Amino acid sequence: MQESVMQRMWNSAHLSGGNAAYVEELYELYLHDPNAVPEEWRTYFQKLPTDGNAATDVSHSTVRDHFVLLAKNQRRAQPVSAGSVSTEHEKKQVEVLRLIQAYRMRGHQASRLDPLGLWQRPEPADLAISHYNLTNADLDTTFRTGELYIGKEEATLRDIHQALQQTYCRTIGAEFTHIVDSEQRKWFQQRLESVRGRPVYSADVQSHLLERLTAAEGLEKYLGTKYPGTKRFGLEGGESLIPLLDEVIQRSGSYGTKEVVIGMAHRGRLNVLVNTFGKNPRDLFDEFEGKKVEGLSSGDVKYHQGFSSNVMTSGGEVHLALAFNPSHLEIVSPVVEGSVRARQDRRRDPVGDSVLPVSIHGDAAFAGQGVVMETFQMSQTRGYKTGGTIHIVINNQVGFTTSRPEDARSTEYCTDVAKMIQAPILHVNGDDPEAVLFVTQLAIDYRMQFKRDVVIDLVCYRRRGHNEADEPSGTQPLMYQQIGKQRTTRELYADALTQGSVLDVERVQAKVDEYRTALDNGLHVVKSLVKEPNKELFVDWRPYLGHTWTARHDTRFDLKTLQELSNKLLQVPEGFVVQRQVSKIIEDRQKMSAGGLPINWGYAETMAYATLLFEGHPIRITGQDVGRGTFSHRHAVLHNQKDAGTYIPLQKMFDGQPNFDLYDSLLSEEAVLAFEYGYSTTEPNALVIWEAQFGDFANGAQVVVDQFITSGENKWGRLCGLTMLLPHGYEGQGPEHSSARLERYLQLCAEHNIQVCVPTTPAQIYHLLRRQVIRPLRKPLVVLTPKSLLRHKLAISSLEDLADGSFQTVIPEIDSLVPEKVERLVLCSGKVYYDLLEKRRTEGREDIAIVRIEQLYPFPEDDLAEVLSAYTNLKHIVWCQEEPMNQGAWYCSQHHMRRVAIAHKKDLFLEYAGRDASAAPACGYASMHAEQQEKLLQDAFTV
Repeated sequence: MQESVMQRMWNSAHLSGGNAAYVEELYELYLHDPNAVPEEWRTYFQKLPTDGNAATDVSHSTVRDHFVLLAKNQRRAQPVSAGSVSTEHEKKQVEVLRLIQAYRMRGHQASRLDPLGLWQRPEPADLAISHYNLTNADLDTTFRTGELYIGKEEATLRDIHQALQQTYCRTIGAEFTHIVDSEQRKWFQQRLESVRGRPVYSADVQSHLLERLTAAEGLEKYLGTKYPGTKRFGLEGGESLIPLLDEVIQRSGSYGTKEVVIGMAHRGRLNVLVNTFGKNPRDLFDEFEGKKVEGLSSGDVKYHQGFSSNVMTSGGEVHLALAFNPSHLEIVSPVVEGSVRARQDRRRDPVGDSVLPVSIHGDAAFAGQGVVMETFQMSQTRGYKTGGTIHIVINNQVGFTTSRPEDARSTEYCTDVAKMIQAPILHVNGDDPEAVLFVTQLAIDYRMQFKRDVVIDLVCYRRRGHNEADEPSGTQPLMYQQIGKQRTTRELYADALTQGSVLDVERVQAKVDEYRTALDNGLHVVKSLVKEPNKELFVDWRPYLGHTWTARHDTRFDLKTLQELSNKLLQVPEGFVVQRQVSKIIEDRQKMSAGGLPINWGYAETMAYATLLFEGHPIRITGQDVGRGTFSHRHAVLHNQKDAGTYIPLQKMFDGQPNFDLYDSLLSEEAVLAFEYGYSTTEPNALVIWEAQFGDFANGAQVVVDQFITSGENKWGRLCGLTMLLPHGYEGQGPEHSSARLERYLQLCAEHNIQVCVPTTPAQIYHLLRRQVIRPLRKPLVVLTPKSLLRHKLAISSLEDLADGSFQTVIPEIDSLVPEKVERLVLCSGKVYYDLLEKRRTEGREDIAIVRIEQLYPFPEDDLAEVLSAYTNLKHIVWCQEEPMNQGAWYCSQHHMRRVAIAHKKDLFLEYAGRDASAAPACGYASMHAEQQEKLLQDAFTV
């Protein structure tokens, strides 16, 4: 390949003499007219970072010597105030500047965005020159252009107005004036206005655009012919998505990006898999023909499948990952963000240069689903930011069958929700591929420079119904009359290129034939695909594959080292003033470390984290109150009472320790839990924890539990070691802060998909958390954690329990009862155990044994049977729970307990002691709660 001028100059020893002069001339020309310089130089100048000022110029010496730093703006406009003007011309000058600003603010409302031409939008009155007391007689009058970037400081009103129309009212509608930061606004002004919203692209670029459109259209036509009427949620009408994604990958790769993670719903997914990721078409055809994927007990439809591959860019090899996604359209967005954050953390990239998140949305879902807002709200927070996301809205102008905007949303555009974080929004007509290419370049450059989210609204249409078996004209007659007459994007662009003599008709047809031949032969159709990918670009899951379920694992830890770690955690920096109650907690923990006090929950949990960090496992904990703990038991973050500074001891144990990341989250459950799911599916060596403020708050994230956490492995083969801590317990606090809805998790349990545990001692939570990471098996863990037990006088452990113990799925009777005297066995989980224990001790009953089931799923039948074997004279076996009968563990676990009981003694009938069935989780009256609690305890001893 012939070396370009830019490459020859770059490869020279240094830029000096004639080369330097040439670069200066090129840059000066670029400042006045970006279209006048070669495309590769224009691209390079566009990507130069600013220095924090609202700059559009770069000093020539900087360009010559470094090519990286921008100098101060040499064309900064002089402010003009109405109060300072006197002549009629000066008054009109002010109005001209107002006209310019109006086009920047509202030009998008007059742009031609709809490929179908069905939008009926009156042009805003303030875009007419008459609105500013200007007339046709003023068109040839010269005015200062201010900050209008058209290459000259003065121009006629005619030229100014024409430049504004061309920039803001063609097939791109740019919304950026809502951004508060003036540097960002001026950046968009310069990039858009300097090329009149339409750069000049080379014949090579145009040919490549057509090739990508040909691929997009070709696959849909091929599938439509080969599998007519089969659901595929095709991309017809939105084919410009494929060249758009191609540019996202190639341009981000030129910045040095190493990974691009994409989330999208089903519209166009198959096209993206084949034409962007390089999935072999033959594999896709096998899926159409119903071939089963080995190793998955259920599998999923083809348009929900994920994929990964590596492609080559000018900046090197880039790993692509397409996230698996259920039909809950927008829920994948925070999952992608979590996966990206994990990859960035692994690369030690806090800025977000190395991994790029891309979320592809549907217009109706983007406007209608709350998780979109939650995900936007996370974008700049410490615990969840990823350096900016490229959002692409495939705007079909119809959601299923809802096409009237007044029924679909309460905003002008489906993208208006993005304005809440001041994200720029670039609307573009999908039938103008070069405009699509330009806004994509703008979006990538903006994200890379400002590290913020940006939205591309790809306004297109849906050539067929919601799916290929749907008849859309029944609900959208006028729209589909127009679609029936509409030529495809590829056809329109091919005509433009042939008419412009860029390509001849034969070459255009050759592209179509080449693509179809590749499909017929089952060949990869992505030319940049890397056949032997660099494995260092992605996570190695091999150590975690192929492990069968085991309840036990060696979680012991050296006692001396445990005490040394504890002592390090209890060292507070000099001059750091700790709040009085927190100081008491530290003092008590010092005594616990020395063996002078029994260990409580907060100490044991903290030591689980400390020992895991010592053994090389990163830890991430998020939730609305995790620093302190909702019930003030954790205090992993200390707050200086003098200056509000913070200190996190678990981050300061030793040099080179793994990351310990702990963030109090925004008030979200759905997006945050989805984020942590995405993180945990990408970082298998880490302990990833989400803690609900109260267990029932997880209700707001039920879709994440149902569609990802409990079923992801069986549908997609996606392993996940996420841990959920859900505070649970009946303390008379009413229906909303009592139950973590244990029954919902148990109902979802099957095929060893998740773990559901209810630990009741500090040692149990210690070993449970350690088991979750040390054991190579990766299964989600749902832990019902206590509230009142955090400081209960009986819920204690010893240092030896931590150092030498293990997690017990079943805890047998702890008092020294004579097994032969026991006639009644009470089974239970959670806090009610301590109420039962105190009642039995008070009444002096030696005929009743109490056994705790600490792991409800997978249910430990063998361990329970071993405990029961000691009781040869049992007459009664009772399950006791605090929850109402239709809730808690009763319905989902009774068959396990009954099977063990009958195996022990055939006439042993499992009885129930607990609250009656209830529509609410708990009562709201303290007196009623006490009566119910006393009754269920009594029933456990007498039924």
